[in-house]
Amino acid sequence: MNVIGITLFISLILGSIFIICFAVEVTRKHKSSPEHDSLLPLEDDDKIS
Repeated sequence: MNVIGITLFISLILGSIFIICFAVEVTRKHKSSPEHDSLLPLEDDDKIS
């Protein structure tokens, strides 16, 4: 019975960490999109933005 309690406690901690990280990622302002990031290696190095 003690193992079940420890397992539930650890899973709640990990779930909470996931939810917090997800909420921070969603609310953070994104300056780029996945499409833009995938094309970055194709940009010229001389371009000033």
